[in-house]
Amino acid sequence: MKRRVVVTGLGAVTPIGIGLETLWSSIQQCVSGVDTITAFDPAEFPVRIAGEVRDFDPDRYFSPKEARHLDRFCQFAIAA
Repeated sequence: MKRRVVVTGLGAVTPIGIGLETLWSSIQQCVSGVDTITAFDPAEFPVRIAGEVRDFDPDRYFSPKEARHLDRFCQFAIAA
């Protein structure tokens, strides 16, 4: 038996925008998502810049209990 997959939508959680409209607008305006790392102290690393997703609020998508049980990257995938 073949398994089928249906794509029912498209979303994005990126350093330059959350949601397709915001992302597309940032692309058109040539916005860069690369900046100094703020999520942790990068002093011990040779590179101190990255593309961080800074505007993501898990409370918009999950209950506090659900958010605690999901890694950040899983939250991004589900929200997208």
